[in-house]
Amino acid sequence: MTAADFSLVGTPELEAGTQVFLRAAAGHRLFSALWLSAFTGMRRNELLGLRWDDFDEKKATISINRGLVAIPYELHETRGKTARSRRRIDLDPTTVDVLTAWRHWQQTEQRAAGIDSAGWIFTDGGGEPIHPHAISQTFERIARRAAVTVIRLHDVRHTHGTLLIAAGVPVKVVTERLGHAHPAFTIDTYQHVLPGMQAEAARVFERLVVPSLLPADETSEKTREKRRKNTA
Repeated sequence: MTAADFSLVGTPELEAGTQVFLRAAAGHRLFSALWLSAFTGMRRNELLGLRWDDFDEKKATISINRGLVAIPYELHETRGKTARSRRRIDLDPTTVDVLTAWRHWQQTEQRAAGIDSAGWIFTDGGGEPIHPHAISQTFERIARRAAVTVIRLHDVRHTHGTLLIAAGVPVKVVTERLGHAHPAFTIDTYQHVLPGMQAEAARVFERLVVPSLLPADETSEKTREKRRKNTA
């Protein structure tokens, strides 16, 4: 599924599908990684390239400074395609809690197993960073078990962008979160969401400048309030 394909799926279905998937992923070792992917829209290589130094619990942010890619199966670090790829993303309180809980669990596991931490946020049982193929396969298995539409892990990024745009989040903010080079690219990618937003914008403006369209009781209350202010 591509960004354009999301025009065939309503936002309520995307919201419900994400919720069902995350419930199915609960308890899996990679739950925190899958959660962070859904709540930030970052790319797979960015997700797996995160280190604990990139996470600021107090400021509720996470910084993307590198990525991990497989060539062909060996892991290599990358620095991102553009300057905008290296960015800082604000996190919601629940996501901060998810990452903090995972860090405590990981530290306990590594101490008990005598593993020297290399600082990666997402690791396997041996303390090594997660391979891109492994997390994609895990994502697909959980999606099938949850009986939701099976998409690529990369398309979780499109879900994030689609839901934010549909909710009225400014395009510039979505551009910054996703690390797009220009807002124009974001608009082009998620243009399928914009027609509905324009219709809602038209209704909002109508309500602002045509008070006669307000319900009778609301119009009367506004009139009474205006009179009270004028006689006060």
